[in-house]
Amino acid sequence: MNNQPNMKQATQAVNPHGPRPETSQAAASGPQPTLLGNVYFKFILFGVALGLIGASQSLGIIKASTLGYLGNVLIYAVVALGLNLLLGYSGLITLGTAGFMGFGSYLAAYFTSDMDISFWGALLIAIIVPTLFGVVIGFVSLRIEGIYLAIATLCVSEILLKTFEEAEELTGGMQGKKASYPNLFGFQLDRLTTYILLVVVLVLIMMLTYNLVNGQMGRAFHAMRGSEVAAAAMGVNLLKYRLISFALATAYAGLGGALYAFFIKFTYPSVWNINLSLYVLAAVVIGGMRSIYGTVIGAFVVWAVPDLILKNLPIIGKISGVPYIFNGILIIVVIMFYPNGLAGIGNTLKAKAMAMIASGAGTGPKGASTQADTRTPGSPSGAAQSPAPAQGDAAIRPGADSGEGVSK
Repeated sequence: MNNQPNMKQATQAVNPHGPRPETSQAAASGPQPTLLGNVYFKFILFGVALGLIGASQSLGIIKASTLGYLGNVLIYAVVALGLNLLLGYSGLITLGTAGFMGFGSYLAAYFTSDMDISFWGALLIAIIVPTLFGVVIGFVSLRIEGIYLAIATLCVSEILLKTFEEAEELTGGMQGKKASYPNLFGFQLDRLTTYILLVVVLVLIMMLTYNLVNGQMGRAFHAMRGSEVAAAAMGVNLLKYRLISFALATAYAGLGGALYAFFIKFTYPSVWNINLSLYVLAAVVIGGMRSIYGTVIGAFVVWAVPDLILKNLPIIGKISGVPYIFNGILIIVVIMFYPNGLAGIGNTLKAKAMAMIASGAGTGPKGASTQADTRTPGSPSGAAQSPAPAQGDAAIRPGADSGEGVSK
């Protein structure tokens, strides 16, 4: 009985008031983040690089057609990020992306050209109206899943496509609808400045997507993707988050459609068909699901690589249709060997490099001497013997109650 007070006094003498303030503060703070390690700063640097590439067109470094291809990549990257939220993070699928994108483009062209509404007003309408359609599809998704949901969204897209063709008074029918470059605060943009606007929008969308997937909403999406039954048991409101995921995907598509109308200055029905929906899906798969940068890379591969690179190759570029077959072949290769997409290749290489560095450090002289010190003298096999656990380790070691870690 006299030993217990003595042990308590000894413990208090060693650390009477817990850990030292400076020690606990240093442990809590950890390594100080640098500016280059800030994810938002990386997004901004990425946008600056894209802007400089576009600005080089005024210096004659790249062609005007190249600027057009890059602008398309930025537009479709915005749309693909919305599909990635739905498919990659939520586990839902849609083949109606093209229809909602076309819906946004026609709304933007109609309200700016015919109704003389400002750029911001038309852009807002082009986002809100498709979003409402997305909410309706979210309700429908509660009753159907998988391939049936994909077919249902495809039917909605085909209905919209037929509407674009027949509603000539609003859409211009098969002749299409004209638009113009945006007018921001009294300043009329041209092709290059509109491209810079696309870069700014893409960077903002990347930041928004990052915040969504790394917050409470992202955790709910991940739970839905893993198992809806388990997600519901954990308290995730499936109705709420299904509606949100479809609303976000259609909002991104409407935004991309409006940007398309303002950048291309024209929209016509033949663009918004099933092929476009499949191209957006290909961009997500090739770039990497649940990857923001990978989605942008996938959009570049789908919409820029065939025209900017493959068509300029000596043999492949001269054969009609071969550059576009490249996308299908690349999808097959990615699915077979890199299911995480092109973005996963960099992560794999980084992990292998770190493993090689760690293995090289473990086989050095210091590691060898440490291993020799822990061998038991006189042991016939020379095997290393684990040091005896300190007093009180069993009380804090996980599994100590079941006998794990106890010497026999």
